[in-house]
Amino acid sequence: MIQINNVRKRYSDGTEALKGINAEIGKRITSVIGRNGAGKTTLMRILSTQLEPSSGEVIIDGLDVMKNTLEVRKKICSIPQEATPIGILTPMEHVTLYLLARKFQYRDARREAMNALDSLGILEYKDKPSDTLSGGTKRKIFVAMAIASNAETVFLDEPTTGLDPVSRMEVWSSIRKLQGNLIVTTHYMEEAEELSQEVFMVEGGLVIEKGEVKELLSRFRGKVRAESHTPLDGSIRISNTYVKYIDENDASEYLRMGCTVKKVTLDDVFILRGVSIES
Repeated sequence: MIQINNVRKRYSDGTEALKGINAEIGKRITSVIGRNGAGKTTLMRILSTQLEPSSGEVIIDGLDVMKNTLEVRKKICSIPQEATPIGILTPMEHVTLYLLARKFQYRDARREAMNALDSLGILEYKDKPSDTLSGGTKRKIFVAMAIASNAETVFLDEPTTGLDPVSRMEVWSSIRKLQGNLIVTTHYMEEAEELSQEVFMVEGGLVIEKGEVKELLSRFRGKVRAESHTPLDGSIRISNTYVKYIDENDASEYLRMGCTVKKVTLDDVFILRGVSIES
């Protein structure tokens, strides 16, 4: 269980990244979604003890992340968005060294590293320099670290950013193997929708929406999204595209008008809130 109580963060340049986040995270897999600059990464860094909040508190399993930092770090694993492997090191070396840093005995670290790499299907690459591996396999190295750590809570910040669709599928297949609770930030709404038991939407340093995917999409029940490059009555303009939410039964009519009709997803919660905030 993670409790976030009125957490604020103001950087030295005056940027107020978080403006009073309040949340309780207790599901197995939780996604944090939002636009660039919304505050997702700042929040993840605070939750994972990498950044001190300006005010407020975060409690993980009864431990204050600021007052009990060392104890919290024993229970968590964090993989930041900017994490990249060291080119000359092999996957085996990466995972083993990470576990040694977490105070594993060498023999235990080697065993857990082997098991983790094997579970992700990359044991055959265990002795290859990381700079010879594909993007998906490189990201799997960090997932292997998380699996091998046996951490109770794992933080993943944009784990599939920059990967091709096949690599993204491979990495998410690997992430599903994690045993602890998982908190993920992602730009890919389909990932959040498919994998998450709960979603938090962050905008302007605040949580503006939260709930299970079905709950968040319930406002669109019986609706589909029509898109057009020409104005539609009652539509929302996003750049050069006009978006309108229509009854499913009217989809054929809008198709005949030359519109594109799409199934409603979490993208649409994101679009509506974004338009509302910017207008």
